[in-house]
Amino acid sequence: MAAAAGSYTPALVALTSLFFMWGFITCLNDILIPHLKNVFELNYTQSVLIQFCFFGAYFIVSIPAGALVKRIGYKGGVVAGLMIAAIGCALFIPAASMRVYGFFLGALFVLASGITILQVAANPYVTVLGDPKTAPARLTLTQAFNSLGTTVAPMFGAMLILGGSDAAASAADGADAVRGPYMMLAGAFFVLAAIFALLKLPVIQEEAPAVRVHGQASIWSYRHLVLGAVAIFVYVGAEVSIGSFLINFMADPAIAGLPEASAAHYVTYFWGGAMVGRFIGAVVMRTIDGGKVLAFNAVIAGLLLAIAVLTTGPLSMWSVLAIGLFNSIMFPTIFSLALNGLGDRTSEGSGVLCLAIVGGALIPLAQGALADAIGVHHAFVLPIVCYVYIAYYGLKGCKPAA
Repeated sequence: MAAAAGSYTPALVALTSLFFMWGFITCLNDILIPHLKNVFELNYTQSVLIQFCFFGAYFIVSIPAGALVKRIGYKGGVVAGLMIAAIGCALFIPAASMRVYGFFLGALFVLASGITILQVAANPYVTVLGDPKTAPARLTLTQAFNSLGTTVAPMFGAMLILGGSDAAASAADGADAVRGPYMMLAGAFFVLAAIFALLKLPVIQEEAPAVRVHGQASIWSYRHLVLGAVAIFVYVGAEVSIGSFLINFMADPAIAGLPEASAAHYVTYFWGGAMVGRFIGAVVMRTIDGGKVLAFNAVIAGLLLAIAVLTTGPLSMWSVLAIGLFNSIMFPTIFSLALNGLGDRTSEGSGVLCLAIVGGALIPLAQGALADAIGVHHAFVLPIVCYVYIAYYGLKGCKPAA
């Protein structure tokens, strides 16, 4: 059996640091994209390969990560993920010395592999440390600290990366600008790995058997899990697409015409809204069904995107920035609803869901190609389709088959 309920709080507090760190490191990609786009003179499609390599790691690593966590436990998975993430950050140092775009992409892949293992271990760990009925609220609360990381990261990146070189910077100067920040992050991940290796966390020795439907044996036969994986795919794709192009979007003269360093500060409003929304959502979903809250937020996010595409100037800019508030509860809510009833197959289900995070690699790539074809402003039409599906999942698709 799991540890006593009273012992869960220290573990949840420790886990919030992980959510902060991977939110921070993921959002820093939004700063790297416009920065390396200028340094290496890339088009939109080439620059968004940063997200392709980062989130592509989820597709390759998630299933092995699920098997690894099942073998070594949630705590072991956390420590392994932190160590690999630290190595990925450290690889930015030789990448900056070599000044080759491909080496930056390789370092990001290693870093993302570590983050993938962290996601596979930490997300389901939070869902099982307490009452299953409040799992969406609990995961949403810890994810609020993920949003704190994404809120701080743009300011950090604007100051230390975009502030370190301008659009006319040479490849040498621009590449060197990322060396210091990622060296600090490598150190932080190594320290966290050591701390978690020493911490005594609750051990989930036995989990209830998964609810079997029509005698299914394959993890893929759980309908609400598979539909949830699709929802994770389109949600992460939409969120990453919007975040990846926000700086270029606000630099557009038809929107705000902001310099990139100034635009990066406004990205904080997008991710700050997600943080506020998660704190609110953690309270709201203790009394209102998570699926209904998910559907409502998806509809509002889709409408805000439509306004952004159809208008220009401040209205368009603030409509996009406001989407962060409604994105807030989507990932943790989808994740919790999709794992409902999986019992002893929860780590396998988590691997499937983290596999779907590859949407963050593919959908931004499609939006990058669309931006090259019709402009970054109107390319924001693509994520609207994603929110339509998320609304469906909240209303219908999240219900386990009878």
